Amino acid sequence: MFSFGLLELRYVRIYTLSIIYTNTYMTYPLKKIKSIIRDNIRNKRKLKKHKKGFTLIEILVVIGIIGILAAVVLVAVSPGRQFKQARDTQRIANVNTLLNAIGQNMSDHQGNIFCNGNVLPSMSTSQIMKSDTTSGGVNIAECLVPEYLAKLPFDPGSVTAQYVSIDDYDTGYSIAIDDAGRVTVSAVGEIQTDISVSR
Repeated sequence: MFSFGLLELRYVRIYTLSIIYTNTYMTYPLKKIKSIIRDNIRNKRKLKKHKKGFTLIEILVVIGIIGILAAVVLVAVSPGRQFKQARDTQRIANVNTLLNAIGQNMSDHQGNIFCNGNVLPSMSTSQIMKSDTTSGGVNIAECLVPEYLAKLPFDPGSVTAQYVSIDDYDTGYSIAIDDAGRVTVSAVGEIQTDISVSR
């Protein structure tokens, strides 16, 4: 047995690596040193191979999940129903706009709807407000435009409803005036089928 300072060389095949750290010696066998170096080299290779980002499979899985969620939301929301409901809301707003304008006309003319120098007579049945009255209907644009409304609103869901001018329009909305002077403006909705406001 050989003794050299603090290091004992009992085993012939053990080679040492001395590390000086605060005046102490630490010894490692050669196999341990080789394994540490090998592990460090492997870790560096792994770090070089491991690039930041997503794999194709991860991206495809995320796209698939998003697609499933989008389909569920579309079925739950039902865009067709939402569009119908939006058009019904527009119809309600239009009916109220027409009735407010008619109410202003009536308040300016002692409770009568005044059109082109004439009082609009009462109607027991509903009449469509349109410019062409040959097949029935009421030409109400002369009563309201441009003094009470800039233009007449028309049904957003009807293909025949339009407003071009006072002489060319079809609102798609109906008006009825009873003998007591009560005015009812109505529309046919898609979800709420009977939309009517009376005053």
